[in-house]
Amino acid sequence: MTPSFIGRVRARSFHLARRSILTMGIALLGALATARSEAAETLRIGYQKSSTLIALLKTNGELEKALAPLDIKVSWHEFSSGLPLLEAINIGSIDFGADVADTVPVFAQAAGAKLSYIAEEAASPSAQAILVATASPVKTLAELKGKKIAVTKGAGSHYLLLSALAKAGLSFKDITPAYLPPADGRTAFVSNNVDAWVAWDPFLSSTIRQSGARVLADGSDGLASYKRYYLAAADYAAKHGDALNVIYGKLAETGKWVKANPVAAAGVLAALWGIDAATVEEANSHRSYQVGAVTAAGLAEQQKIADAFLAERVLPVKVDTSALAIWTPKAP
Repeated sequence: MTPSFIGRVRARSFHLARRSILTMGIALLGALATARSEAAETLRIGYQKSSTLIALLKTNGELEKALAPLDIKVSWHEFSSGLPLLEAINIGSIDFGADVADTVPVFAQAAGAKLSYIAEEAASPSAQAILVATASPVKTLAELKGKKIAVTKGAGSHYLLLSALAKAGLSFKDITPAYLPPADGRTAFVSNNVDAWVAWDPFLSSTIRQSGARVLADGSDGLASYKRYYLAAADYAAKHGDALNVIYGKLAETGKWVKANPVAAAGVLAALWGIDAATVEEANSHRSYQVGAVTAAGLAEQQKIADAFLAERVLPVKVDTSALAIWTPKAP
């Protein structure tokens, strides 16, 4: 066997060995990438179409970017209203829920939901109000006696109506309620089929702008704070503090951006909601969008809501609102 032949064999063997090593390396990198992908956790976020701050984060992708270093992906799940969203958290279908009105956690608690408060948006009392037509003879809350009023049962607007009637020395028995969802309530109101309607934004601002409706009373003067809350499954909150800190920080940052850039924010949301930008900007002016930590003292009105609904037999059982867990963000 000649030296040149031996050289050729050795060279071919080296080439094959090198190609084999490269192939194995590529396969190993692929396996590592697959393992990393499989190891990445998915955070399931529930939201409503009207969930302003989460809607913006979903649109701009900033939350996914912020969670990527933690190997956390995001899946988005839209709900028609707040209560089904919290029910989904309770049964384990969702990990985190975007803002719901103050009354919603009370009903979720009554149903035995194991939830944890994660964050709150500070009070926005002017974001819901009792409306009457421009030509209505009703000028004071006391004049609501005997009137037919459209309201969404169990909503924050329902609590506002109860508080307003109590302030005027009236009870719920002094009026005729028409329990209607927001869209139907608006139709009944503009058609003059009811004497008043209790609405919240953006329905509130939209109706005022289009029909010239008059605000008889909003939540100011202690009638109804109208806070909105972000919640998570209690088990998730106990085990995923790092992820929740990222979400908390992004919510607070986005809330500040909305207030500092009202025109730009309205433009983005108008496209998402199918509402004209001017109405969205007006509605946003009524909301605080000030995201902060939830405290036991700050939940005082939750108990008032629970007690008021229990007295009206809207809530089926007595609820101790202080029993729901509160998650606390880490200091930046």
